[in-house]
Amino acid sequence: MGQSSVRGDRARRRRQPETPEPGRGDGGFSEDKGLPPDAPGWTPPEDGAGPAADGDAEGGGQHSGGRARPRTGRKALRWTALTLAVLIVGGAGAGYWYYEHLNGNLRKAPRSLGGGGLQKPDPNAFGQSPLNILLLGSDGRNNAKNIELGGARQDADRKPLADVQMLLHVSADRSNMSVISIPRDTRVTIPKCTDPKTHQVYPQTSGAINQSLQHGGPGCTLATWQELTGIYVDHFMMVDFGGVVDMADAIGGVPVCVDNNVYSHDSKGHGSGLKLTKGVHSVKGVQALQWLRTRYGFEDNTDIGRAKAQHMYMNSMVRQLKKDAKLTNPGELRDLAEAATKALTVDDGLDTVKKLYDLGGDLSRVPTKRITMVTMPWQYSPDESYVMPKPGDAEATFGLLRNDTALDGKDKKHKPAPAPKPSTPKDQLKVVVQNGTNSTVNGPVSGRAAVIQQKLSGLGYASAGTDSALTTQADTTVTYGDKARRGDALALAKALGLPKEAVRESSSATGMRLVVGNDWRTGATYPKQSGDDKGGDKAPESADALNGDDTKACMKVNPAYSF
Repeated sequence: MGQSSVRGDRARRRRQPETPEPGRGDGGFSEDKGLPPDAPGWTPPEDGAGPAADGDAEGGGQHSGGRARPRTGRKALRWTALTLAVLIVGGAGAGYWYYEHLNGNLRKAPRSLGGGGLQKPDPNAFGQSPLNILLLGSDGRNNAKNIELGGARQDADRKPLADVQMLLHVSADRSNMSVISIPRDTRVTIPKCTDPKTHQVYPQTSGAINQSLQHGGPGCTLATWQELTGIYVDHFMMVDFGGVVDMADAIGGVPVCVDNNVYSHDSKGHGSGLKLTKGVHSVKGVQALQWLRTRYGFEDNTDIGRAKAQHMYMNSMVRQLKKDAKLTNPGELRDLAEAATKALTVDDGLDTVKKLYDLGGDLSRVPTKRITMVTMPWQYSPDESYVMPKPGDAEATFGLLRNDTALDGKDKKHKPAPAPKPSTPKDQLKVVVQNGTNSTVNGPVSGRAAVIQQKLSGLGYASAGTDSALTTQADTTVTYGDKARRGDALALAKALGLPKEAVRESSSATGMRLVVGNDWRTGATYPKQSGDDKGGDKAPESADALNGDDTKACMKVNPAYSF
């Protein structure tokens, strides 16, 4: 609702990793000034339609040794660019002319290239809506600087891959933020997409999620996320690698911690080159890049350990930005705004600095203690050749975000008020039933609205009708607009066996509407959902959550890479 080599060379199974191929992994930096060989960027050539080769740096495929290798690297540097862009870019302007200049720096692309019909959810009772922003980083080498930083010059003409993918969810009341990462090689269905430049049509296929970027651009990756998670994604941002490095320097350093001396380097060329002594260090520039790229040296030398290091960096960076007084200096803000806007590719609904500034205002309202970063719960495929979403836990995590529930489990718990009694006889209650089972991947189930309308009629809801329009929704919901109708909505949900969470008041609702979602594609009895017995108020343990206010987090160093 996979990732090659998420676990890498698990220490229990083999101590020494195989020698990486040129331009792959996080080693082999001798010809690239100590920088990793697969740094990101984006702006694919118009005619760059060649398929990605198998392997870690290109297609997210398998190594010859067996298990595929996912890469969650470089996330935090992109977060640096995005954070600077949305938190400070708006304050950097000196007038209309400068804003127009910054607007010209931004690169734009269509928001979604795939169908499916997923609609933005109705606002809550207070007219508030959550924000979902897809943060992307590609591995393209679109200019000389990106080639120098990223190495792998042989990939300069290859279409880029979306090797970094995170969904940033800001709650409707702006009280909390949840960030979920998906490993780059997660095996998913990539929906049919049309390239907006060449008009080439890419048919629906199954593949690593990072390959979706090659099917027309970031709008196809957004469509893939929506199909996978059932979450409506409002915007995307994609970041250029060279600009990210410049802004990492501009920040002036981010505190990180290691629990022992670490040198990410071995005789076979593995490692990022990171060398730190035990304790807290402020890293920037190339050293920050090395921190974010380190896999050999942290925990059990896998991408999961690397993801933890990236989350620690990101949280520390946000705390640093919030408290760093120098970022209120207009001159320095202009420099950062210049770099940030040059680094960003955004969707056509987020195409001005004013919109970024407004978005930054929403994000800045969230206290660091209510920021939670997780990795999508995953498991190996039966043959261990790739990784897939973990049944139950992955869907439970997505479901929390669809329901605007914070992943930290710290949403205010109110003692449930007694359910109000129905105010309308059920045979007179006007309910509109709509089929929400449209799906790009699975296709719609015809007649669902009629089936449930007949079920309601048999339960005594004689005034229930149907809406013939087909829509797309992951969860079945009962929506109403008048507070006086809550008792009626709860009674309706109970009659159908729906959970209380399915009942939602919305300021935009004009009546009572039951949308039959993709969680109820067959039968007249609502099915038990995976995760129903898991509590449902916070991310599962398998999501490995990290809180944004955790100042004591420290990376565990693998003894084989200590000195």
